[in-house]
Parts: sequence; structure tokens; C-alpha cells
Amino acid sequence: MRTAALSDLDVQTLVRDEIEWTPEVDAAGIGVAVEDGTVTLSGEVDSYTERLAAMRAAERVRGVRAVVDDMVVHPRSALFTSETDVAKEVDRALAAAVNVPRTVKAEIIGHNVTLVGQVDWEFQRAAAKRAVEHLRGVYSVTSMISLTPRASAADAEERIRAALMRSAAVDADGIGVKVIGNKVTLTGVVGSSAERRQAAKAAWSSPHVTEVDNRIVVRVA
Repeated sequence: MRTAALSDLDVQTLVRDEIEWTPEVDAAGIGVAVEDGTVTLSGEVDSYTERLAAMRAAERVRGVRAVVDDMVVHPRSALFTSETDVAKEVDRALAAAVNVPRTVKAEIIGHNVTLVGQVDWEFQRAAAKRAVEHLRGVYSVTSMISLTPRASAADAEERIRAALMRSAAVDADGIGVKVIGNKVTLTGVVGSSAERRQAAKAAWSSPHVTEVDNRIVVRVA
């Protein structure tokens, strides 16, 4: 049975309901606007953790094609975390993370963290960001970590297609894969943001990839 298309007003209502349903988020401080399936979240949140939880809540909703983050972190707690304290916590977290190599360093300006350095794999880059984004006093995390240059492979495109076919979370028939050198371009149409992310994850798993251009469009019937 074909599901009726959702209007922007429908999506807005569903996103608000999902954010209110999310225990880590104080929905009262968050505004939700929707245009052509693209959701923009605005307002103030108490922490970067709450900011991420609101974003992920919106991404879970049926009918959402993309989420724009216009929220700002403004702690309501009287406890103050200094820039020095943030730097110490970030350094400790990176050192303790087993999937983050020593080549990753952090630059802290105010309460905003920028990660720099070079790693071998995309999962290490993602692990570095996860290691610091929930720390007290962190308002934002930007990753400038690069991947180690590597040789291209003639069968990279074929192997990525095979990985997509193996994935239970992806409809591989709707996805196009093009590899030029170390860059992968993904195209096509999928039914959810989660499926779009999973397709990119499959491409990043190739040992010959240093860049993924994810042009997949989320379209809900």
C-alpha cells in the first residue's frame, strides 16, 4: 500500500513530537522550520550533547530529507568550565580513545574544538569526533582531520558496489557509484537519511578511498 506524501506542516509536527519524545532534549528551547522536506532547527540548548540529540531526533523522522543546524549552545548551569579545563578534558579523551591515533590533535578556542592531524581510516576520524563531542564545556566540534594518501585501485568501484549489495540497510539498486582515483561519488535516490549515511559508510570502508562525495537524494513517497 502506497503511503501518502507528507506536507511540510506534517513533517514539522512529527519532528516537534520526536524532539519532545527525546529525553536528552529540552524541546521548549528549540524551533523547527520545514521547507521542501529540509528541517532547520534553531534556538538555544544547554550542551553540545543536547544539540546532537536534537539533530538525530529530526533525522529519524519520516519525510525529512535534510537537517540544518542553526542551534547555539548556551549552558543554563551556573557551573563554568574554562578554556583550560576544556583543553585538558579533550586531550585526556583523545588519549584514552583506542580508535584514535596519536597523530590527532585538538585546537580549542573558547569552547569550540577543532580536530587536526592525519589518520589512515575514516572510522578513526569519526572516533576522534565522538571522543570529544559529549565532554562538559564543549560547544562545537569541527573535524579538519585528513586521511593518509593511498594508491587507487582498479576494482574499487566494483568492491564498493558489492558492499552496498551486502548491506541490509541499503537498497543498492537505487544507488550509483563512480570512482575516479581515490574519490567516490554516490548518486541516486533513497528513502531515508539513515540509508544515505549507510551508503557513505560502505564507500568509506574501501582502503583506497580518501574522499566521498555523497550526492544521494532522500525522497519519501
